[in-house]
Amino acid sequence: MGIIDISPLITEQIAVWPGDTPLSRNVLCDISAGSNIDLSSITSTVHIGAHADAPKHYNRHGVTIDAVSLEPYVGPCYVHSVETKPLILPSDCKTPISMGVKRVLFKTLSFPDPNIFNRNFSAFSPEAIETLALAGVVLIGIDTPSVDPFESKDLPAHGKLYEWNIRNLEGLVLSHVKDGIYELIALPLSLSGFDASPVRAVLRQP
Repeated sequence: MGIIDISPLITEQIAVWPGDTPLSRNVLCDISAGSNIDLSSITSTVHIGAHADAPKHYNRHGVTIDAVSLEPYVGPCYVHSVETKPLILPSDCKTPISMGVKRVLFKTLSFPDPNIFNRNFSAFSPEAIETLALAGVVLIGIDTPSVDPFESKDLPAHGKLYEWNIRNLEGLVLSHVKDGIYELIALPLSLSGFDASPVRAVLRQP
């Protein structure tokens, strides 16, 4: 089966949420400089590139990323194109719901360059999250930095994720993926006490 990478390339140029910690690499040992090995460390937000939020990120009572079940991050999913607009609505969820899958990745094409942070990306209405939850969806992904609009402070879409115990993936790259059913593999790292984790998100074609 073919593997489709839906994660952006992580470089020091990748955009992060304004005010968050950008990626930097510290070279400790360098073979080209005479060392016997290459060795480096990183400093970065955990909300970089394709990443999974932990419930603790948006609710004080939520669990951290090391405590979430891994089951939502692996299994059949549906990649679903929607019109580029401010909010994804319940009416935009009919097709994936009809497919009967429990994981839906929304292709909005509203955040086209991972290295340039644009603030007018598409996000979810809380009603859309609830519509998906009632259909049994356990994971929602999107090709933008957040399931909520940039200017949102009360984070209603994140709130609905917590209410319905749904996991989310943000920062995906779906522009090269056709709509359809795939197998999703996007496991977060077991980072003790953290509010999110980067993932290497891939799709396998059936």
